[in-house]
Amino acid sequence: MNQEQIRTKIQEVMDTHKVGSLATVQDGKPHSRYMTFHQEDLILYTATDKDTHKVEEVERNPFVHILVGYDGKGFEDPYVEVEGRAKINDSKEMKEKLWNDYMKHWFSGPEDEDYIILEIHPTQIRLMNVEGEESPQIYKP
Repeated sequence: MNQEQIRTKIQEVMDTHKVGSLATVQDGKPHSRYMTFHQEDLILYTATDKDTHKVEEVERNPFVHILVGYDGKGFEDPYVEVEGRAKINDSKEMKEKLWNDYMKHWFSGPEDEDYIILEIHPTQIRLMNVEGEESPQIYKP
């Protein structure tokens, strides 16, 4: 696969699978949790409360790892491993864009000051388990 084909397949996986694991670094060790992701041009976005451990961890060390795509149907399900750098985005535009009514459980609305977005810029993406291809297929944005 060439880089454009890899990129296209990565976007397909990310567009199909919205839930994945986000790992940050806590006390020099990985700390993972499930998150819901939105992607645009391979930049990942996930909503969170500004007063969480993940935000503290990203402020101390912005390097993160994300797994998205494996759905458990078999050992050959495609998935991606994203290495990236996270930053906090609390812009009104992004908060409104990503707002979904399911978030009412945690936030009063897109204007809630506790509601922020983690914006993850990939440094490398590994595409795994693509039928007929060797794994991994590596994409560097």
